[in-house]
Amino acid sequence: MKTWGGKRYHALNPFLREKFGEKVYKISLDAGFSCPNRDGTLSKTGCLFCSDRGSGDFAGDRNFSITRQFEEIQGVMAKKWKGGKYIAYFQAYTNTYADPDTLRALYEEAVTREGVVALSIATRPDCLPPAVLEVLAEYRDRVHTFVELGLQTVHDKNARKINRGYDLPVFEEALEKLRALDIDVVVHVIFGLPGETPDEMLETVDYLARQDIQGIKFHLLHLMKDTPLVHLYERQQLEFLTMEDYVRLVAESIARLPEEVVIHRLTGDAPRALLIGPQWSLRKWEVLNAIDAYLEAQDLWQGKNWTKKNRRWSADALPEEMTHEN
Repeated sequence: MKTWGGKRYHALNPFLREKFGEKVYKISLDAGFSCPNRDGTLSKTGCLFCSDRGSGDFAGDRNFSITRQFEEIQGVMAKKWKGGKYIAYFQAYTNTYADPDTLRALYEEAVTREGVVALSIATRPDCLPPAVLEVLAEYRDRVHTFVELGLQTVHDKNARKINRGYDLPVFEEALEKLRALDIDVVVHVIFGLPGETPDEMLETVDYLARQDIQGIKFHLLHLMKDTPLVHLYERQQLEFLTMEDYVRLVAESIARLPEEVVIHRLTGDAPRALLIGPQWSLRKWEVLNAIDAYLEAQDLWQGKNWTKKNRRWSADALPEEMTHEN
């Protein structure tokens, strides 16, 4: 059994330490972007789970420059830890949703900060036109560059319930273009979407295990105040996962992934003041420890239940009922 920094999965921290030789911290930034799923291009609702901060609830203040955000967050980190390098993480909203010159100026302001060794850009797969891909390629040649894509689920019928705004082939095309440029892709998955079964959640992981991705982030669906998802909850159309079910799903997912995929996150955060449920998600370290304990108790590790024979799995190969409404 292979381990990574004592873990049974290929965690982000050991990956970064091996690559850069020291601890690397994320500086989460809000560059003031919008989103086509919010500005009326696709809809004005956004994804049903997304907060007013565009999933950047722990990012810097968009009223400040990138430099000021960076320095303020860096200062807080310096009080806790000494030394280290940084990832400039454009987290809030859709961080390729602007003209190339605007993107270039914002990315440049971040990557030229002392100690920045990587650039991470969270975006949508339908917001990567050729001119934007050219900008991303420029930074790939200067710092380690990640592009984070919010897939959430491989099932289009379930994606439509959360108003994701695109279907699976759009994701596949974006992934292909990014990998053609040798840009690392990190994919976000959410467990606990309305009406999605545990088997469907694991099918998303099986699909991603057969794609050319370099990283994955697991999230628990959080219900936050003032999000459209509240309306489903009030109509009793949303049921929270239990902690036990979430731990099992994540652990089984880890075993299905190939060893080289880096796990950037095992569970997400939500601001305590905004969270409606599930309340157990606030006990983050308890959840992480429970995942470690489950892996050990069940003798699971990353790659144990993954085989190379089915490395590729495209949308065309999915059963029709997995991607379309009946």
